[in-house]
Amino acid sequence: MAQASFIEVQKALSGVDYPATKQQLIEHAKKNKAGKQAMEALQGLPDKEYDGPNKVSQAVAKES
Repeated sequence: MAQASFIEVQKALSGVDYPATKQQLIEHAKKNKAGKQAMEALQGLPDKEYDGPNKVSQAVAKES
């Protein structure tokens, strides 16, 4: 996944409370009006709980 996508995902998740489940991350991103690329990245994540933005970025990198 391109670097811009990492940035988009982190912007979409700005203000989210961790730990958070995949579904909570997706709902938060929707509220932040995340772009298509960020939403696709989040929807492709494994269904588990994430304890911080670094874990989300690592999971996005593995799925790309």
